[in-house]
Amino acid sequence: MTAAFDFLARRRSHPAKFFDPKGPVPSRQALEPILQAALRVPDHGKLEPWRLVVLTGSALRALGDIAAELAPDAEAGAKGSAIYQSSQLAVAVISSPKPSPKVPEVEQRASAHALCMNLVNAAEASGWGACWLTGWPAHDKAWAARALGCTEGEEVAGLIHIGTPGPEAPDRPRPDLSRVVEWRA
Repeated sequence: MTAAFDFLARRRSHPAKFFDPKGPVPSRQALEPILQAALRVPDHGKLEPWRLVVLTGSALRALGDIAAELAPDAEAGAKGSAIYQSSQLAVAVISSPKPSPKVPEVEQRASAHALCMNLVNAAEASGWGACWLTGWPAHDKAWAARALGCTEGEEVAGLIHIGTPGPEAPDRPRPDLSRVVEWRA
């Protein structure tokens, strides 16, 4: 498992704004194994407390149009719609908790967020660039309902943009373990 550890130790998201706009994106045939790998998350009692929406082309542009329409001002509209106007493929991960006396909603929502991270890692491990984005539209109930069909109780956990990576993704400073880790014995 050294290769897997090395991948995780070096991984960094490829910002969607740096994807090659002329490069390919995974076909349905190439994306399905990535989705299968990503779905190997803790789902707490096999509840499958999430659903996925794969978006390409005009479906992505429509998300941007809805964001521009619902934005509180022109600046938010431009920012909220920009990624959908330039992206070629995104997978929306919708947190969709199920009634359960055994599994708290917070754990079901955590499963959807774990799915987002798994999807980024699976896409990157397959040689694609991937980026987990949200932004204000993803947290706006009206946008989520119109753009992705979210119903009462559902939330957008993330939008994973996948494409051909452009230049090497910039790294960012990583946390200092001495500041964020407490050791107890």
